[in-house]
Amino acid sequence: MNQTEIINIFTKKTLGLTFVLSAAAFAFAQEKVGISGSVVSKNNQPVPYASVTFSNKANKLFSDATLTDEKGQYKLDLAPGNYDITVEAIDYKKSLVNKQITAAGNIGALSIEPEKTTTNLKTQDIQGVTITVQAKPYKVELDKRTYDPSQDIVSKGGNLQDVLSNVPSVSVDTDGTVSMRGSTNVKFLINGKPSALLGIDDGANALQSIPADQIERIEVITNPSSKFEASGTSGILNIILKKNKKVGFNGNVTGTLGYLPRTNLNTNLSWRKNKWTWFLNGGGGYSENKSKNDTETTYNNIVFPNIPATQTEQPKDIQKYQLQNSTNKSYNNNYNVSAGFAYDISDKTSINLSGVVRTFDGDSRELLNTYNDFYRFNMGSKVWDPKQSFVQRDSEGRNNNLAFQGDIGLDHKFDDKGQNLSLSLSLQRNRSNNNSTILETQDSVPVLQDITRRESLNKNIIGKADYELPIGEQSKIEAGYRLDINNNDYNNFVSSTSNNQFIPSYNNTTVYKEMFNAFYLQFKSKVGNLGYQLGLRDELSTVKINYDNLDPNFQPINKTKNYNNLFPSVFLSYELSKDNQILVNYSRRIDRPRSFFMVPFPNYSNSQNIFEGNIDLNPSYVDSYEVGYSISRKKFTINPTLYYRHATEDTKMLVYRPDESENVFYTKPINLGNDDRYGLDLNFTYDPFSWLKIMGSLDMFGYKTTGIAYYTAKDAEGNNKVGSMDFTGDGFSTRARLNTTFKLDKTLSVQLQGFYRGAQKTASQDTQDMYALNLGASKTIWKGDGTISFNIQDIFNTRSREVFSYNSDYTRRNFMQWQPRQFSISLTYRFKQGEKIEQPKKKKDINANDTGGDEQGGPM
Repeated sequence: MNQTEIINIFTKKTLGLTFVLSAAAFAFAQEKVGISGSVVSKNNQPVPYASVTFSNKANKLFSDATLTDEKGQYKLDLAPGNYDITVEAIDYKKSLVNKQITAAGNIGALSIEPEKTTTNLKTQDIQGVTITVQAKPYKVELDKRTYDPSQDIVSKGGNLQDVLSNVPSVSVDTDGTVSMRGSTNVKFLINGKPSALLGIDDGANALQSIPADQIERIEVITNPSSKFEASGTSGILNIILKKNKKVGFNGNVTGTLGYLPRTNLNTNLSWRKNKWTWFLNGGGGYSENKSKNDTETTYNNIVFPNIPATQTEQPKDIQKYQLQNSTNKSYNNNYNVSAGFAYDISDKTSINLSGVVRTFDGDSRELLNTYNDFYRFNMGSKVWDPKQSFVQRDSEGRNNNLAFQGDIGLDHKFDDKGQNLSLSLSLQRNRSNNNSTILETQDSVPVLQDITRRESLNKNIIGKADYELPIGEQSKIEAGYRLDINNNDYNNFVSSTSNNQFIPSYNNTTVYKEMFNAFYLQFKSKVGNLGYQLGLRDELSTVKINYDNLDPNFQPINKTKNYNNLFPSVFLSYELSKDNQILVNYSRRIDRPRSFFMVPFPNYSNSQNIFEGNIDLNPSYVDSYEVGYSISRKKFTINPTLYYRHATEDTKMLVYRPDESENVFYTKPINLGNDDRYGLDLNFTYDPFSWLKIMGSLDMFGYKTTGIAYYTAKDAEGNNKVGSMDFTGDGFSTRARLNTTFKLDKTLSVQLQGFYRGAQKTASQDTQDMYALNLGASKTIWKGDGTISFNIQDIFNTRSREVFSYNSDYTRRNFMQWQPRQFSISLTYRFKQGEKIEQPKKKKDINANDTGGDEQGGPM
């Protein structure tokens, strides 16, 4: 059976599944009308996460319940009739009203009064009805999917990288690289905007700097609308940090101990009274990381030239075989603190101010052993003799990072119908220093010493304005403007005893500036069961690069690039019934080169592996299409999505040897050919019993890449020749994840989590499959005020990657393990929480999805 037949069968089965699920959904459909409303306090302030219960007086089967979102608003479908409406919220008095529901529309605001003694009592001591909200960990919305990590036991006490390993549609590689649907061009946002918390280049160290306990939810935006910035062709991961909105003083403290040695202490504190809300989040600790990397290279097509008898100079060595193995150990201290407040100037206007400080210090030591098997010309016998050598490189590095960020925002409501204006300004500064010393010996004799120093300074200004204007009950216009000013200063120094001709070029300074002006307009409406959202975004960008180095023959480079691009988006949804819809969308995206990709010689790591920038690198553009289906019932949710992405001028990494007699490899980013991705992204949750919860995801995708890169190299005789690297290829691969949680009793839960990544193959590279299994356990203690958690990451120590690379003159095998098996234990203590394990009186379960809203002005 060939690949085409497999894809045809796969497509038929997928369409068949969609048809069956659609037919089942129609069977559940009721003749209901969509209503909306809000819950407000006595002073007309929205009450988030209040429960609203509609009891039909004629037929209890038509009764339903929901929760308000963080803006105090709710929506649901009800059969027309007479309803008793009960409103309940923590720290508020219970309210009961009666309304006649006759047609779709907004039923207005429901008002509730606060408890008089709220600030003097623990929530668990308040008598009356206690609401237990069972939030679903994964929810599908029109233009994004929301993941709630609160039920993720395995990542307790961990960091953002650990959480992302469990998010549907997201994969984390062995070296910390994050990808979505097999592509690594992912854009990270914190609370809707780029953040100093993630550093300049969004590396693995940045992901490890954000504690899991500070994350409220993660928005997975595989096909962003025009409201979001156009960067990130694979999609956007918007990390929403916790901001407690409960009245009075609330918070928690979490301490973690683990191995490889890890210590963390994190806290989230908030205080809310009257018009003021204060918050303080902070923490950090010490951690050790360990990785290993083995590389085996065999050189092909070695030709031994005929040596004339008159030749007196020794020819260059010809490499036959090389074996490298390295171990790297790093020691990191990572801390961050964020604080701020929000003040309600009036019932319709509020202001917020916040600041973030992040510091990172790390030391690393890498030991690289290289065994070379080569041929050397013997001038006496006039023949090529086999030789061997053993080279050892001992690298010691130190890096530190200090980041600041300040944000100010203003939110104004023109009326109670949803006409809103949000303004925000963010100032960010990030300084990073990386120093290393490398000592190389050959057959125990010192032959080389490298000393490098890389300094970078990033300054960023982001200004945003977002406006919302409702039109009737079903329509809304959204418009906005965003300004990004980003300055990166790079200062590199290299001192080396090697004879590398490019060493002067690595002593350089670069000033990289980019400015983006973005405008968007979006219209959202609904006609019957059909919802649609049309958007258009215009981004005007200017990039300036000033590069200079110490090479006396080099002329400074001053280059300016201007782009003006339109990015449309279309989102359609059709509701077959309540919580049962079909989603179709399209968007156009851009992949802008990273700043250091465009610096001709950005950094020097060692004399055998050279990274060379490309100042002529251009953006890549992607057209993305999705057709999805979502059905949600009491015990299960299913969300299959068929997708297709077409990228032009895709960025690839060209790896080549400019001199075949030397074992020096160069890596250079280039624009090359097209890249097509298509597949099925299936996510589901299933709660068959009260003690068992299952969440899984499956991504089956095909890929097709076209393009051949050509380069000039010297052969063994010193003559120039044209080499090539073929990126053309196609194939099919899979990603799978299964998360199973067992609730053994009211206070104890155990979680098993496994993932599988299928093999991938192109014309020049084969990547082998990979799998891992994690275990977590969590127990509630101290009458609900504390939680103790334990987890093991990679139980069987299988999380490693093996890659085979091919070229016309070499074959390479690479094995990498970023982190071996780890385990940790954490303890959390909560201050004045609204949830309680033992319910004193009446208990009412409501299934709800905490969707929330955009923080600090949204994603513009």
